Amino acid sequence: MTAPNYIRWFRDLSMSDLPLVGGKNASLGEMFQQLAPLGVRIPDGFAVTAPAYREALDQAGVWGELHRLLDGLDKRDTDALARVGARAREAVYAAPMPKAVETGIRQAWRELKEQFGEDLSVAVRSSATAEDLPTASFAGQHDTYLNIRGEQMLLDAVKRCQASLFTDRAISYRTDQGFDHFKVSLSVAVMQMVRSDLASSGVIFTIDTESGHPDVVFITAAWGLGENVVQGAVDPDEFYVHKPTFRKGFRSVLRKTLGDKQIRMVYAPGRTREPVVNRPTPKVDRARFCVADADVLELADAAIKIEDYYSRQAGVLRPMDIEWAKDGPDGKIYIVQARPETVASRRSGTLLEEFVLDGVGLVKAKGRAVGARVASGSVRLVTDARHLAEFKPGEVLVADTTSPDWEPVMKTAAAIVTNRG
Repeated sequence: MTAPNYIRWFRDLSMSDLPLVGGKNASLGEMFQQLAPLGVRIPDGFAVTAPAYREALDQAGVWGELHRLLDGLDKRDTDALARVGARAREAVYAAPMPKAVETGIRQAWRELKEQFGEDLSVAVRSSATAEDLPTASFAGQHDTYLNIRGEQMLLDAVKRCQASLFTDRAISYRTDQGFDHFKVSLSVAVMQMVRSDLASSGVIFTIDTESGHPDVVFITAAWGLGENVVQGAVDPDEFYVHKPTFRKGFRSVLRKTLGDKQIRMVYAPGRTREPVVNRPTPKVDRARFCVADADVLELADAAIKIEDYYSRQAGVLRPMDIEWAKDGPDGKIYIVQARPETVASRRSGTLLEEFVLDGVGLVKAKGRAVGARVASGSVRLVTDARHLAEFKPGEVLVADTTSPDWEPVMKTAAAIVTNRG
């Protein structure tokens, strides 16, 4: 296979290429072609295709080792899951990159650098071939690397993304969803960085995530790069826009809530292994909204265009889960990912579920609820991932923060309480 078959530019991709480049890349290509002409900004970039991943594993002969590790794994054994995941990632990362793949990546990087200049940095993001389906989302299951500069850093980041097909959380999720570990491949997105470290970023849902009501655009925003919002590591600002009135020209922010925005992810100059870092957000920035109403309305406009397009393609309403970033230097807003929303949109429209407390107790703490359920159970304080094996199903998980790596345990918790202050 020649180098061009391992590299595909966004401008040449569409949703029909999902088996080749995965859900994230296919959607970026589709939007680059179809929605950019409507004013939806998409950063430029290219995909390292799924055959590049499979070719590396074929040449290294590691499929047998992966089968030995994964066949028969009981993901409920968190210690075994951690061991297997680590060994599987090591095996994939150790597989040498085929020369034709390396050549293709280097050539594509140089083309991007000619377009954007010597100061180019890119985001390197995983795109699995079974992800972002209408009934399942692999959001947060695989790795992302930000502020990648130079060819060598890029090659390493691509290999690390490929290895992240076997994160503990991805193995667990595929098992739950019934996906065959060996029928899912990993493509990689390489896209121009949006300098939201100098501005803000967040996530948009074209549906109310609490009630499932389809007539609102729900926008979250925080200072800095968007991984903190995506991973749930920060309490963001929240905004609601009413779609029917927006479409009629009455464009206003229906409701907004100030979030604490405790930390912001920014560039870490001089670092190669960890080129981004979290810093405490200054109090003055925590006390103000990180986007203006005009930005919120621009985001709502882009989100509605994206939902309308994908709904037309599907023939049914297709609520979307969208990631966005605002560039500090040029002040423009970019869409960096869009996928079908798979939680609120799957709730029954004829079933109302409501929880009511049947007693009164001493209130020991108050906070912001995500969801509207009521739960009880023994409390288990988990200070870091090393103590997850001590957690028992049905307990209330209490932690300073959680990460997608904790997914196998979080699914068994009666409730989750975090302190992100």
